[in-house]
Amino acid sequence: MYKVFVNDKPIIFTTSVKNEEDYIVFTYKNVIMEELIYKLKLGKLNGVYLYTPNLLETWEVFKESFNVKIAAGGLVLNDKKEMLFIYRASKWDLPKGRAEKGEKIEETAIREVEEECGITNLKIDKKLIETYHFFIQNGKYRLKETHWYLMYSSYKGKLTPQLEEGITKVMFKDTEATEIALRKTFSNIILVYKHYKNQLKNDTLSL
Repeated sequence: MYKVFVNDKPIIFTTSVKNEEDYIVFTYKNVIMEELIYKLKLGKLNGVYLYTPNLLETWEVFKESFNVKIAAGGLVLNDKKEMLFIYRASKWDLPKGRAEKGEKIEETAIREVEEECGITNLKIDKKLIETYHFFIQNGKYRLKETHWYLMYSSYKGKLTPQLEEGITKVMFKDTEATEIALRKTFSNIILVYKHYKNQLKNDTLSL
């Protein structure tokens, strides 16, 4: 299963006709993607399933049909296991940004977190997940592929939001505050957090 978000509304690629979310189901080969995105953007659909018998092949064909932009970011924890958030456009978010030419994706993730939050001493622990969403650039739909990493930092200095990027707040949040922040965030950020929690649970069970 793959998910792509249009204004937080999912396009779910799947090999199953089972509809757990009560979304309408289409066959991938029968849809016009731009029309589907437009309907989701306008709120005429809350989400859709796209059925395909060959998920991997369909997914690659789908990605090739758009000018994919690569980005990276981090779910950052401090020594207290608090989680780092930025606040932008009236929502809590995780720091991330686009890759620069010739840059390794892990380098992008660290650089963007440092720039957006004014933090240092970042160390990548592991890759978490990739998320996808559509945005408009020069009048055309583009697909953004964001690579997320679990990071740690012992930084205890002042955090500085990157104001020129529209970020007005940066802070670490404890578990309770994190749960509250996730009520006012993007769907792809919830995916990242759930993936992190599942990995944490699996790591605990394997001990």
